[in-house]
Amino acid sequence: METESEPYVRLATLHQLHQVMADMNTARSLADTLQTVADGVVNGLGYELACVNLVRPDGDLVVAAFAGNSAAEALITGRVGSRDSWDRRLGMGEPWGELRFIPYTEGWILDEDDVPQWFTDGPPPRFDDEWHPSDRLFAPMYSPTLESTRAGGPPSGASGGELLGVISVDRPRNGRRPGAWGREALQMYAFQAAIAISNARLRANMQRALVRLEREQQALRASEESFRQAFEYAPSGMAVAEMGGDQHGRILRTNDALCRLLGRPASAMRRYSFSDLVHPEDIGTLLRTSAEGGRAELRLGRRDGTFVWVSLRNSVVADAADGPRFLLTHVEDIEERKRRELQLAHRASHDSLTGLPNSAELRARLSARLCHRPLDTGRPSAVDSLDAAYGDHGAQAAHSAQHGGHGNGHGFDYGSALPVPPQSGLYDGFDGFDHHVHVIAPAGTEGDGSGVDDGSKGLAVLFCDLDGFKSINDRFGHNAGDAVLIEVARRLTHGVRDGDTVARLGGDEFVVLADGLGQADAQDLAVRLRNAIIPPIRVDGRAVRVGASFGIGWAHCGMTAEEVLRSADQRMYVEKRSRAKQHRRAG
Repeated sequence: METESEPYVRLATLHQLHQVMADMNTARSLADTLQTVADGVVNGLGYELACVNLVRPDGDLVVAAFAGNSAAEALITGRVGSRDSWDRRLGMGEPWGELRFIPYTEGWILDEDDVPQWFTDGPPPRFDDEWHPSDRLFAPMYSPTLESTRAGGPPSGASGGELLGVISVDRPRNGRRPGAWGREALQMYAFQAAIAISNARLRANMQRALVRLEREQQALRASEESFRQAFEYAPSGMAVAEMGGDQHGRILRTNDALCRLLGRPASAMRRYSFSDLVHPEDIGTLLRTSAEGGRAELRLGRRDGTFVWVSLRNSVVADAADGPRFLLTHVEDIEERKRRELQLAHRASHDSLTGLPNSAELRARLSARLCHRPLDTGRPSAVDSLDAAYGDHGAQAAHSAQHGGHGNGHGFDYGSALPVPPQSGLYDGFDGFDHHVHVIAPAGTEGDGSGVDDGSKGLAVLFCDLDGFKSINDRFGHNAGDAVLIEVARRLTHGVRDGDTVARLGGDEFVVLADGLGQADAQDLAVRLRNAIIPPIRVDGRAVRVGASFGIGWAHCGMTAEEVLRSADQRMYVEKRSRAKQHRRAG
């Protein structure tokens, strides 16, 4: 812009200035924008040198672009000046609006600071407005505010925004300090440059955000694909179910392994929840299983009506915005393991030869029915029993009080099953409901003391000892003896009720536990079992016979399992001695 053109500015100059401003706003990157800003000062505003200093995140300013001299560009581009030094420069000299002019008479004190700068040679000025080589002119660029953008230009106080950078210019082509038009043009240019740099940063941030979003989406798609493949092709069952709300637990998705395990198609599985498929006895286990990290072993129903043992492991698939959304359940087939466990448990509790419960299992079942203390000896009348059945707790309590019992009015002597009396205070805070039904011996049996069979029922223990078994072992060998034991076990099992226990105590001794029998019932059962054992047993093409002696004992609370078995054993020997020898011969 020539001196004679002021205040009349050539139309070509305005067109050129408009073009460089347009170029600033069409640059493709922040680096391109900064270089365009520097080039525009040289090409559109008439300065030979221009430098763009950009504020870094740490506050210092770095030379980001240079125009007009390639040697100076290589020398100072990328160099950094401290924010303190720049603040001192912008506080010195003469304020030309938002511009800051430092004449050579004051700028000499800046020669040794850390701001990158270049030096130009030239003669001293010959008149007042001539440009001196040591003059400095800075155009600060501030982030645009709402007021400045509405006004369309830099208002007074535009520096209220954040400092983005500083444009340094040198050596006007006309050799003179800029006049009013030149100052206004540079100030306007710095304002537009600040807008262009802010927009370029925004675009760069958006581009980085888009790239980051695209990478995250790609990672999410890859993760989803990995999950889908791991889910679909997992060798064990997998299911995704809803969590929370009215549809809690409803199955949304299953893999092929789970569908094969349960024999149900995926479309049918979506109609169920795990509570619909679980075995009725295992519903409590399922409900107690925690959603987060919960584990459970239970049975799930197959399409054919059978059940399979599985191990469930739960985890929560969380949504970052809404919290836990879905329940991921891993279903492992443990049918074979459970079968082996049951086999091991069966072997530990059953006789390997006959398959009957062994001595340990017999004692465990018997002990489970007995408590440490006997029930009071007073027997309730028929009226008392009706009162207890129909809720007349007062009559029951009165009867119990008469006989020294705990008048709880429920028909059970809860306190008597406790190893420590309730009066000791050990059970304070508990109601004493151990749900134990006392076992008592029928009236008229040994130990009862009444001598009269009143038709009451009890737990009968029939001790059976085979007669003549030793001679079979001696004459025909242990294989024949084993075959006899197996057949006797089969006959005893078929001769009792479904709920009764037939156990092999050891050798040729068997024990039958039969609950709910009176004296006559137990004697009839002993006769039936003896008659079932007596018929010939074919072993290796020959018929052999064994007899059986039965002793009937009665279990009642206050006795141990050993005492019950010993009592039945003693009665068996009494019965064996009392019978004629020919009735016991076998073989």
